[in-house]
Amino acid sequence: MNRQPVIESDRITSLDVLRGFSLLGILLMNIIGFGLVAAAYTAPQLMIDSGTDLFAWMVIELMAEGSMRGLFSVLFGAGIVLFLGNQPSGRGWLHLKRTSWLLIFGLINGYLLLWTGDILVTYALAGFGLYFLRHWQARSLLKLAIGLALVVSLFNTASHFGLKYLRATAMTAAMQDDGIPLSEDVIALANQWQDFEREYAPSQETIDQELMVRGESYGQAFAWTAHHNTTILLGSLWSFLLPDALFMMILGMALFKLGVLQGDLSRATYARMAKIGFALGLTVNGFETWFAYQSDFDLIDAFLKIAPTYHLGRLGITLGWIGLLLWLLKGGWQSKPLAAVGRMALTNYLMQSLIAMMIFTGAGLGLVGQLPLWQLYGVVLPIWLLQLGLSTWWLNRFYYGPIEWLWRALTYGQFPTLRR
Repeated sequence: MNRQPVIESDRITSLDVLRGFSLLGILLMNIIGFGLVAAAYTAPQLMIDSGTDLFAWMVIELMAEGSMRGLFSVLFGAGIVLFLGNQPSGRGWLHLKRTSWLLIFGLINGYLLLWTGDILVTYALAGFGLYFLRHWQARSLLKLAIGLALVVSLFNTASHFGLKYLRATAMTAAMQDDGIPLSEDVIALANQWQDFEREYAPSQETIDQELMVRGESYGQAFAWTAHHNTTILLGSLWSFLLPDALFMMILGMALFKLGVLQGDLSRATYARMAKIGFALGLTVNGFETWFAYQSDFDLIDAFLKIAPTYHLGRLGITLGWIGLLLWLLKGGWQSKPLAAVGRMALTNYLMQSLIAMMIFTGAGLGLVGQLPLWQLYGVVLPIWLLQLGLSTWWLNRFYYGPIEWLWRALTYGQFPTLRR
């Protein structure tokens, strides 16, 4: 029995609802990478041209940025515990196959569907390592998650102030008299700052070139995206993306073992979780957005993903959303469309990339860089409605989403029944 896929009657509704909510919420951030120059995802000065853009950016930073990805990571960690179960053996090989195919789906998403912000590769790599934590007790997992959160926060702090030091060194070097030679150390530090500035504050010529290439044809967009994604896989995947996901996944494993994500706690407990989580998250995120705004979107001060308090804020909002949604579910709220989206999360995630590729890249309409930030959210809404309706329609007729069915077939080496 432990070598068979989970049957429909054994699914945990709360996990499906949370996963569906986070999957739709992730599009609020991903639409920036789809529709604007790549550097805009971390440099708000590249995407805020009006008061409406500013309002949209502030709302997303307060309520969704980092937390939707965090919630998705929490659920991925819970999913690993659920998949592996409590048996000492029997599913390790299946987990290896399942995770390897997820890695391949991620590479397809990043390279063939032209998505520069793919998370599946990151999740697959994390999944290989999380296998060895499957039998840890919840308390030990919580301690590890907290420890990793502190480590990544310290790394952010070092990155934030380290960049300020690099910039100060580069400015000092630029003002140095021509007759006084610079030391090799100063030159090296100044060059590091210039490399950072070229990547995260590109010139208008570089921006125009990127938008032209991405929007001209599939072939040119593929070549640009392949180079961009390879750079990420060799660099920021290991320094930012993987640590960012890991501590949230381990937290998810702990919360699942404690019964939190299954809705086993009282409704009053979930209400307290929501209040405390949102209070903490909104306070931290509010300070960060104000700090970025009052700095006139300084390249470093507005780079909120390396803010010292970034992970504290996203953790608070993530727990707030978990508390609120489970409080609603415990109160009798029915959300079959969200649960349907969650049950087809992999299909819907890849579908978002496919739709965005056809709208924004040269494979379709080539609208990358053509819409301001606030108008991009006019694209998000119809995608949400499509996926809510289509997921419900599909699961009324089939047991699995199409990619979920394929994933199960590849994992178990047999084709599960698809049509009802």
